[in-house]
Amino acid sequence: MLGLILVAFVLVEYRTRAQHLENLRAEVYARATHIGTRLEGNVNGDLQLVRGLVAALAADPSMSRERFSAFAESLMQASERLTHIAAAPGLVIAYVHPMAGNEPAIGIDYLAQPAQRDAVLTARDTGRLILAGPVDLVQGGKGLIGRFPVFTDVDGDRRFWGIVSAVIDLEALLVASGLGGQDLPIEVAIVPRDAPAGAAMVFGSPERLAQDPVIVEAALPATSWRIHAVPRGGWSQTPPSIWQARGLLLIASLLILVPIVATGRLFEERQRHIVELSRREKQLSRLSRRLRLALDTSRVGVWEMEIESKDLFWDDRMNELYGYPADGRLRDYTFWSRRIHPEDLPRATMEFRVAMEETGRYHSEYRVLLPEGTIRHIRAIGTVYRDFGEPARIVGVNWDVSADIALNEDLKRTKTLTEARNHELESAKERIEFIALHDSLTGLPNRRYLDQVLAEHVVRFEMGAETAGLLHIDLDRFKQINDTLGHAAGDAMLSHTARILRETARPGDFVARVGGDEFVVLCRRPLGSEEEGTPYLIEFADRVIELMHQPVQYDGHECRIGVSIGIASNTDAIADPKQLLVHADIALYRAKNRGRNRYHIFNEALRLEIVSNKTTADHILTGIEKGQFLAHYQPQFDAETLEIVGVEALARWNHPTKGLLPPNAFMKISEEINVVDQIDRIILEQGLADLARWDRQGLHVPKVSVNVSARRLNDDELVESLRRLPIEEGRISFELVESIFFDEQDETIAWNVDLIKELGIDIEIDDFGTGYASIVSLMKLKPSQLKIDRQLVLPIVQSIAQRHLVQSIIDIGKSLGIKVLAEGVETMEHARILKTLGCDCLQGYAFARPMSAEELILFSRDRRWREAS
Repeated sequence: MLGLILVAFVLVEYRTRAQHLENLRAEVYARATHIGTRLEGNVNGDLQLVRGLVAALAADPSMSRERFSAFAESLMQASERLTHIAAAPGLVIAYVHPMAGNEPAIGIDYLAQPAQRDAVLTARDTGRLILAGPVDLVQGGKGLIGRFPVFTDVDGDRRFWGIVSAVIDLEALLVASGLGGQDLPIEVAIVPRDAPAGAAMVFGSPERLAQDPVIVEAALPATSWRIHAVPRGGWSQTPPSIWQARGLLLIASLLILVPIVATGRLFEERQRHIVELSRREKQLSRLSRRLRLALDTSRVGVWEMEIESKDLFWDDRMNELYGYPADGRLRDYTFWSRRIHPEDLPRATMEFRVAMEETGRYHSEYRVLLPEGTIRHIRAIGTVYRDFGEPARIVGVNWDVSADIALNEDLKRTKTLTEARNHELESAKERIEFIALHDSLTGLPNRRYLDQVLAEHVVRFEMGAETAGLLHIDLDRFKQINDTLGHAAGDAMLSHTARILRETARPGDFVARVGGDEFVVLCRRPLGSEEEGTPYLIEFADRVIELMHQPVQYDGHECRIGVSIGIASNTDAIADPKQLLVHADIALYRAKNRGRNRYHIFNEALRLEIVSNKTTADHILTGIEKGQFLAHYQPQFDAETLEIVGVEALARWNHPTKGLLPPNAFMKISEEINVVDQIDRIILEQGLADLARWDRQGLHVPKVSVNVSARRLNDDELVESLRRLPIEEGRISFELVESIFFDEQDETIAWNVDLIKELGIDIEIDDFGTGYASIVSLMKLKPSQLKIDRQLVLPIVQSIAQRHLVQSIIDIGKSLGIKVLAEGVETMEHARILKTLGCDCLQGYAFARPMSAEELILFSRDRRWREAS
């Protein structure tokens, strides 16, 4: 029996200590669970606040820094644990609040920060919040960093905008979660769940991990913490009821008669009650944890109503939301309905009724009208439940979403205004681009637009994707219409031309106006298409020439215009898409030179001609610089005495490789490059120098005739330059081609001719009979001599009619007191007939060919022309 008592004593001692330890672990677990719940609630509450900013940025990606700072400041006022908030569009920090002390953070690229890159990329790729920490803060202390990915909705397309980062102060979080006091009956160590061995502790000492702690897991966003808790003083505490158990055991041992079996059963029953109590405590702990989390994360009001009696329970927050005093009194259904805005009341009551009678789930949003006139936007959720033997109830929560509604409305208005302004800007941009790329009169694309299209064609041509042909079109007789009928008529002709080109062009052809009366049609075709090549361009040109040749009626006048067209394509061996417009312009120039109202195609022969002319032009300029142009002289003879009465100075080019070249080898190109006046001046200066040298050598040449171009006669500086030359009166004559003069002369030419005469320089008309001079213009000009063109002189030996024509010219000259000289005297028979007709002077190969100044001296001394006569 003593052994049995001893065994019972040991058993009771063991059971008591085991029960005490179990109760102690249960108490520690409950306290650790409470701490975990508060941690979760505080962290989730802070992050929930930041989600409002994330939603605002998603709705308004172009939020200003001032608005961002105001928003962030309101969040930090709502939670003292939030210390810093930053936003990084495109993963580059652009917004920080507070800014003071954080200026260096602006412009930091997360992708260039190894310590932060992985977390940021994980948040972006998963689209979920990433919580990191604790980390050492630059400002001191430790903190948690929550990184929120921000996505925007652009026309239904979800796009990544950037990252919002929020810093939670760790120390403030721990204090707010119940870990700041010294009277805590448990000792706690907190470590991240997935932290490697040796990692930094969130809170507490690592020693707690080796003391068989109670472990509670606090679930945080994207991570979790393990709370290791032990009672203050350790697990080996003496149970306070140990002596009571020992006393009872002593009494039990004294009362041997007390049935041991009854004692065992009572003990077992006690154990069952303890287990059930522990289970219910755990269940209550979970429910309390959820409730505390819901209440801590947001400022919500909790309500519960018995459906049958309509008795309503409101907490203090509910009374505050609906404008009632926090007096703890019971409410009924009318307290709720009387505060609903009249416009929302029918819908709100209907939704509440459907939840109670049909769905069992309640969700509604409505406005509350407070007694002072303030309107609040309320969001409500709830659920219907029924306990066994109890009437049905509905429980739910309410919270104020006025700020969210106002923010969303503001964002909507801002978005609408922004979209309207963007639409206006786009419309204005389109109008500006259209005006910049189109001609205001015809509406056709302009030269700038053409350059863009040609540049695009160059790229596609080099890719082997397309070829093109280009027609450069210039209106004929447009200036006459513009000058006679006015600019309005000219504009009408331009519009008419644009309309014909549009109607003639095929789909894909690009028609542009590139100048005053110049148009371009660019025909781009895919490589290998049926319309590729020159035939289509020729057909187009023929059609345009035919249509443009037809008369156009304008304001009662019949206007006739034509077109000259230059054609170039890049389908042949000399294709160069970059020079397409240049080639067409060259072909246009050739078409105009050949009589207008026609087209010309740029080809290899034309290119070689252009190259040759360019080379010749370069050589002419070089020749002028190096003094290669010389004066040769053809003597002029008195028809009666056959004495030399003068010489005509003729330009010759002493080419370094081709030898002496006559004017027909260089004069046309010289006119194109506008250097004829320079050559005229060179010949004049050489003629004066040779005339002075002949005088010094005893050779008397009465005068030297020099050709002067119409361009030089238009030079305002001509007379002034002549005054600087040693010109002796009557010794120099200027030969002017007849085509220069009309009945209405150019004022500059007429003025210069009068001043030239005042300088003692005679004026002669060259090539008379082939131009436009009339008797009136001869009377106005009063030249000293007419030179009958050789084309009229040559036939007089065989043609009586031609002889009569020359006779008439001589008679006209004599009647006006003008000497007459005949050119082209090839034979002595010509000389005899001209002398008979009364011609004053003769010039031609029958007497002498053009010669140098030295040769002229020998010629005059030998007097060989008399032997020929």
